[in-house]
Amino acid sequence: MLRYTLLRALVFFGCLAVLWLLGLRDEEDMLLLVAGAALASAVISFFALRRFREDYSAQLATRLEQRAAQKSGARTDGPTDEDAEDAEVRREGDADFR
Repeated sequence: MLRYTLLRALVFFGCLAVLWLLGLRDEEDMLLLVAGAALASAVISFFALRRFREDYSAQLATRLEQRAAQKSGARTDGPTDEDAEDAEVRREGDADFR
């Protein structure tokens, strides 16, 4: 995650420097400078950093799956309320057939 974030920041500051060198240096051009750098860096990052974004996404998905497995594993250590209700329904169903 940190690697992807740093790369995004570097791309943004690189675009900022290029636009500044192209002449967007005046006080009234600051908004255009920052907005242009943000837009250009978003487009560049979408294509150039795809591999890093996919790696980060896979890491995040793995963490979420591990958390979900830990939570479900903690709940299934003993019988749950649902198990008790299911057993009672089965007992009542067996009693109806006798």
